[in-house]
Amino acid sequence: MFYRENGQFKTSYRADQQIFPIAQDRWAIAVLLAVALVAVPMLASDYMFRAILIPFSIMALAALGVNILVGYCGQISLGSGAFMAVGAYGAYNLIARIDGMPLVLAIILGGLCATIFGIVFGLPSLRVKGLYLAVATLAAQFFADWMFLRIKWLTNDSPSGSVSVSHPSVFGIPLESGVSKYVFCMVVLVVIALLAKNLVRGAIGREWMAIRDMDVAASVIGIRPMYAKLSAFAVSSFIIGVAGSLWGIVHLGTWEPAAFSVEVSFRLLFMVIIGGLGSIMGAFFGAAFIVVLPIFLNQFLPSLLGLFGIGITTAGISHAELMIFGALIVWFLIVEPHGLAKLWSTGKQKMRLWPFPH
Repeated sequence: MFYRENGQFKTSYRADQQIFPIAQDRWAIAVLLAVALVAVPMLASDYMFRAILIPFSIMALAALGVNILVGYCGQISLGSGAFMAVGAYGAYNLIARIDGMPLVLAIILGGLCATIFGIVFGLPSLRVKGLYLAVATLAAQFFADWMFLRIKWLTNDSPSGSVSVSHPSVFGIPLESGVSKYVFCMVVLVVIALLAKNLVRGAIGREWMAIRDMDVAASVIGIRPMYAKLSAFAVSSFIIGVAGSLWGIVHLGTWEPAAFSVEVSFRLLFMVIIGGLGSIMGAFFGAAFIVVLPIFLNQFLPSLLGLFGIGITTAGISHAELMIFGALIVWFLIVEPHGLAKLWSTGKQKMRLWPFPH
């Protein structure tokens, strides 16, 4: 009864096209943002920030970028880790080589470096699709690993490719504590998520979805496949590059190319599949699931098996995590291909009809 739009009349086209047309949704988002940006920094521990909240906010941003390319445009990509690496090393070089480079500007320019890199490796999408495109984007991963290990200029002559950014600050505010890092990452995530939500609702987003559903029919009605595919690669790579900059500079501080290995690419793809393809909300669900599940297994799996007299090592927990990931992906692909976001959407629809039969 409480989740309905009865009596909420729209008097203009602009009001009818709001991101959250129902007042209850706007209130819920406002409360959620207040909790995330005010209550959580006051209540959470430093361990929560560094182990869960900061990785979640950055990985949700990266999954959002992957979802734009894979979920909205239908272009399968296995090079997300490479795009993150280009963003991180691009921002690092700007900070290391230009005195007084602001962190925010370095992160944006790092995202633009990832955009150029993504467009270059997105060119095969004009000719190939499906598995062949996945292999082409996987080449970006191997090329990035080679580039940051062999081209010493990119790592400031570091023999192992390891680099570090010390004492980052934003507008004179140091990002040293877990609270400051979390708030900064959340602000970036919220801003980019709102921009992405508006983008996919507009003409460009509709072009992406038309290409995803049937590219031949889309070209017949006047949509340019080259522009749509490359713009999806550009936007996706920019968001993933910004996430890579945050992951390296804000979260890790010191990193090497192995921090953005092919495992990261697969993990981001898992987030999109489990969270929901073609859904902004799915990026949040998928990131929360993938970030929290390993911690949950590390904390509770030994205790659960201990009740049955079964011991398990740390390596066993790691193997169990991979098996559970695989089983969940297969389950979601079979039972609910649209992921957790679809379950959330179904639940909201049932709330709008409750208590009437449906």
